[in-house]
Amino acid sequence: MSDLPAAVDQHLKHPDIAALRPPVSTHKPRILILYGSLRAVSYSRLLAQEAGRLLEHFGCEVRIFDPAGLPLPDAEPVSHPKVQELRTLSAWSEGQVWVSPERHGAMTGILKSQIDWIPLSIGAVRPTQGKTLAVMQVSGGSQSFNAVNQMRILGRWMRMVTIPNQSSVAKAFQEFDADGRMKPSSYYDRVVDVCEELVKFTLLTRDASGYLTDRYSERKEAAEKLETLTGNKAL
Repeated sequence: MSDLPAAVDQHLKHPDIAALRPPVSTHKPRILILYGSLRAVSYSRLLAQEAGRLLEHFGCEVRIFDPAGLPLPDAEPVSHPKVQELRTLSAWSEGQVWVSPERHGAMTGILKSQIDWIPLSIGAVRPTQGKTLAVMQVSGGSQSFNAVNQMRILGRWMRMVTIPNQSSVAKAFQEFDADGRMKPSSYYDRVVDVCEELVKFTLLTRDASGYLTDRYSERKEAAEKLETLTGNKAL
């Protein structure tokens, strides 16, 4: 079972328990929240704000990005102020929450545009790799999971650590009071669960993120590129 002729032995590493238990950061977990609606009365924004309050209660530093004024992907250069604001917040964050309405059985283009403006890579750096992610959605009708399922796929594509729990709030117009606060309900309880879980996963992974995302294939590829540049196999 230990015969691995297709593998390059020098790049195979056994899991390092010490690397999984690095010194613990003491700053507050940094969480960015994105939501997918521009309506004056936006239930995804209200849910995002509710999540923000909970995350702050659990000891996080929270930023909520306002998508108003963000251009469609590729319609403006990346130097556009709203694009730079979004990218700066994404780089700052250690975890994120994505909240979308479900529209025509899918997440909204407003949220997708925000995600599309966040780069998969900048040179050798993958800005979202290893960050934690929680996904939530609101629906005008019965409970559905199309939007959160789509967001999970996107999170995986962005190499983010998407937590197991999620929230889907059905008939969202019934779940918030006149002040925009979420009413007590099983839906609210699930939102609490999601926020609590996100904080735990962020605290668990943020200091070991570099090690958790250190991969055999990338070590091998980097060595091959260096060999090509130097012509020295011993490196």
